[in-house]
Amino acid sequence: MSLIIRMAIFALLWWVFTEGAPSSWWIGGVFVPLVAWLSVRMASPQNFSVKGICHFLPFFMRHSLQGGIDVALRALKPGVNIAPGLVTYPLRLPHGAPQIFMANVISLLPGTLAADLEESILVVHVLDGRRAYQSELARLEEKIAQIYNITLPLVSGNAVQDKRFINIS
Repeated sequence: MSLIIRMAIFALLWWVFTEGAPSSWWIGGVFVPLVAWLSVRMASPQNFSVKGICHFLPFFMRHSLQGGIDVALRALKPGVNIAPGLVTYPLRLPHGAPQIFMANVISLLPGTLAADLEESILVVHVLDGRRAYQSELARLEEKIAQIYNITLPLVSGNAVQDKRFINIS
């Protein structure tokens, strides 16, 4: 069933990318099934939550808009007041797709961009290191855990309160 769903999704994407050109299907007819089969073989099975995805989408859209407005205002404002730096965040998500997804969507938060992911430590480039990003990162991690049906371990000690900051200005 997973193969059929993926073939339908990849066929739809092929149709969109080729603007529905019928002549493109002599290539798409070969590669759509091949890519669908490879994606099933290479991807580890994931347990997604539709409810988690539905909660994540409005969160993603709201924060993407806020992030875009924040960056635009900083770019247009003369004498922009920034203090760029790197913040470390110890991830509670398991290795693999959940951590990679976290690193990929981190830029939805205003003024953040994933710089490195090693072991379970995410290094985030921030525009203003004077702000406390830890709670925003923890909230994003919780939203991603909901998508993957993961129960995050409780924060022990100061794991989410890690304040290591490197000023790069």
